[in-house]
Amino acid sequence: MKRGAGIVLILLTILLNFQIHSVQAQEEDTTAAAVPQDWFLKDPETDHVQGVSAEKTYTTLLSGKPSRTVLVAVIDSGIDIDHEDLKDVLWVNEDEIPGNGIDDDKNGYVDDIHGWNFIGGNTGNVNEDTYEVTREYARLKSKYESMDEKNVPKKSKAEYEYWKKVQAKYDRDYKFNKEQYDQYNEQYQLYANAYMTLNYCDSILEKASGKPISKSSLASITTDNDTLTFAKQTLTKILESIEGDVEVGAFLNELSFYLTQLQEGLNHYRVAVEFGYNTSFNSRLVVGDDPANLYEKGYGNNDVEGPDPKHGTHVAGIIGANRKNNLGIKGIADNVRIMSVRAVPNGDERDKDVANAIIYAADNGAQIINMSFGKAFSPGKEAVDKAVKYAESKGVLLIHAAGNDGDNLDVESNFPNRNFANGNQAKTWLEIGASSWGADENFVGSFSNYGKKSVDLFAPGVKIYSTTPDNHYEDLQGTSMACPATSGVAAMLMSYFPELSAAQVKDILKQSTRKFDGLKVTKPGTKDVVPFDQLSATGGLVNAQEAVKLAMLIKGKSAVK
Repeated sequence: MKRGAGIVLILLTILLNFQIHSVQAQEEDTTAAAVPQDWFLKDPETDHVQGVSAEKTYTTLLSGKPSRTVLVAVIDSGIDIDHEDLKDVLWVNEDEIPGNGIDDDKNGYVDDIHGWNFIGGNTGNVNEDTYEVTREYARLKSKYESMDEKNVPKKSKAEYEYWKKVQAKYDRDYKFNKEQYDQYNEQYQLYANAYMTLNYCDSILEKASGKPISKSSLASITTDNDTLTFAKQTLTKILESIEGDVEVGAFLNELSFYLTQLQEGLNHYRVAVEFGYNTSFNSRLVVGDDPANLYEKGYGNNDVEGPDPKHGTHVAGIIGANRKNNLGIKGIADNVRIMSVRAVPNGDERDKDVANAIIYAADNGAQIINMSFGKAFSPGKEAVDKAVKYAESKGVLLIHAAGNDGDNLDVESNFPNRNFANGNQAKTWLEIGASSWGADENFVGSFSNYGKKSVDLFAPGVKIYSTTPDNHYEDLQGTSMACPATSGVAAMLMSYFPELSAAQVKDILKQSTRKFDGLKVTKPGTKDVVPFDQLSATGGLVNAQEAVKLAMLIKGKSAVK
């Protein structure tokens, strides 16, 4: 093979892949261009998108009306407490003196000014963690891996069956993630090397010619220098496959963007393989607690940001980003405080942390708890259920993301959930699926979990623009975004109608959903088209305007009585 021919083949492969990528991106951008950046706040009648109608509700129904401040706890990865759009809406524990190292309010947590961090300790914070399936696999492996099913003691039959389920999922998921990691790594290295070669050729030719290199300018370059000749031949081979005159610099910019996307995918699978499915990794050394003690108290620290608060910051912005500062975005709720309770690592949250986070939020006055997280196994569900019952007894509304596996939750498990071991259910719990902006077959997020019995309603969760760390803003998607969209509407109700209980707010949100008669959508995880109203209990979308109207009606009836 001639010198440089292999590189040319690599670059031609990149070009073909990137042309496809560019066309897809253009199609997506064209669609998104017609959608307002804050579409989730908008109204279908006035704005022609399927938002929650928050803006319309404020102007037509709530303008000039009194409201109280509602406290929403965000149990998540952490929140950037210095963000320009969040710093003025953060909860401040006024009974605590900042930085004095004393538990002034005697609530068991020292210097908890904006909340608490249950995945930190004296020496730092947890960032990556294992998945629950990995922890269960490691716990049960030595006990059952070599045991013949015929020799399993009768009293251990149930646990053995559970082990087989864990083992199957761990083996399947680890294999998939390892394969993806290897493929992404190979592609990234290939494309990165090709980018460097292309960039090198462009830069030396531009330096020699004194002008940007394009398809047309290449022909005019004459040289007897071997290096420049190689660079010219390489670029000529690439550019002859592209119609029209194109600058190499523009192509490099596009290729750089594609490499960034590859890098994100590579990092996702790297974390999964190196930490999530690593049976030897122990994140809890930094915390210093006893992971097996589900009811342990007093651990953690007051760093409510943590090493990576992107997810929690985005969630917080959807609920209550400052609506009055003319910066960034507007959250849904206009009179709200956000409490940061850090319990969700880059991996699966632990049941003891979730339980303690719920109790902390309830004890410190949260009226709504937003839970944009979930997992497939919950060995400490008993502790979480007790915490949920406790929060319920304190009048707290718990709102949970349904998850992003495209699963039917009437069949598959997702934790935490409202179901108790005795067959009862939490009465102040809402489970939320994710929707998009248009009322067509793509209305339901392709990733969203669903369930006629298990999911209550849907809310905007596709391409949601909200706050991210360091005063930035970004589009993210998932039921993690749909959950705070619902929490924001719930906070709006509790703010303007303080007489409503958590159970009443839950019922109002369910009864007031926007319906779509006859709408058929692609069922997540499949290519099947099904009626939208079969994917949740209400068959509808959260609707601030109708929820406020119903709250007004209930308030009016109460006044007559």
